[in-house]
Amino acid sequence: MAASRNRSRRSLFSTMAPILPPLCNHHSCGTTSVVMKMRRAVVVGAGVGGLTTAIALRAIGWEVSIFERWPRVVAEGTALGLRSDAQAALARLGLGEQLRERTVPYRRAQIRTPDGRRLADLPLERIERRGGAPVRMLSRVSLIEMLVRQVDPATISTGVEITDPAALRAGHDLVVGADGVRSAVRQAFFGAATRPRYAGIVAWRGVIQGFEPQDYGETWGRGQMFGMTPQAPGVTNWYAPVRTPEGVRESLDDLRARFAGWHDPIPRVLAAAEEDAVLRHEVYDLAPPLGSYVTGNVALIGDAAHAMTPALGQGACQALLDAVELAACLRAHPGDAAKALQSYDARRRPAAQRMVTASSWMTRLAGAGRLAGPRDTLMRMLSI
Repeated sequence: MAASRNRSRRSLFSTMAPILPPLCNHHSCGTTSVVMKMRRAVVVGAGVGGLTTAIALRAIGWEVSIFERWPRVVAEGTALGLRSDAQAALARLGLGEQLRERTVPYRRAQIRTPDGRRLADLPLERIERRGGAPVRMLSRVSLIEMLVRQVDPATISTGVEITDPAALRAGHDLVVGADGVRSAVRQAFFGAATRPRYAGIVAWRGVIQGFEPQDYGETWGRGQMFGMTPQAPGVTNWYAPVRTPEGVRESLDDLRARFAGWHDPIPRVLAAAEEDAVLRHEVYDLAPPLGSYVTGNVALIGDAAHAMTPALGQGACQALLDAVELAACLRAHPGDAAKALQSYDARRRPAAQRMVTASSWMTRLAGAGRLAGPRDTLMRMLSI
């Protein structure tokens, strides 16, 4: 997969440049200067959620350090779909215009059977009506690039393993665990009861350059599905979650065989895919759900708090919402971090856990096995 990393994953240190103005902690009144102690936060993890958290905290006057366990900040992935609430979250950080420049709207798509018959429309128009804006698509690489340009590279430490969590907590006013489904922060401070659980599927993803299908959307079969979305003008994102026993590693040829005989252009898209440019990930969620996303001066965001299956494409959106809400609560309670974190948990945990449940339900529906026939009948009835 080394070549794959070169195509869909890249180092971003060369693109880092601080854009936000420095925040001054000196306030003068006449001839008297009062030095205010700047609050210190450490964010563990430099993905979408971690970078957004750092930007949002710095904007409200916090001194922020970012610890990343990988030896460099990298971006990996294909398309992300941002709904209106996630778009608004980025706009609150002054990134709305950049987001519009990097994204394309996703307005119409269908759900079909493997032989090409229409089952229903994806609810993109309803999502747009409710949110006031269409879902907008961009690559995860592009989003990470946009975020990392807002961060002072001097605040990021890479190749950091969390070996002394207690010292990390004692040395900062706030610790934010944004370190993914296998979060070291969660394991250190929230106990071992909640842990990664294999969701039973492997997610394959890729990008086709110079190709736009006649119809976007998803095709639902027995135990597997295939989807296509726009990613950029002339660029199509494809994804294929397939039921796979844990630990079984299939090849791209195996994936092609799974979808042989499915309607055009699915076989053509897979035939054009190159082994070193395709991403393959076993999917894990968290079980049982956490009873709180905060403890003491520690807060969890993103997959560290609520890893979910990808059926609704909401992982990145929920991480963005977590980050901005956390900063908003700290700003609303500037002298009471405990109250701010309790407010964050009350605002974000119920909403995020509802999304986890909905995504799990949709994963089972789209990848139904023996019940695929009744599912298809139900979908046709609902679409009438």
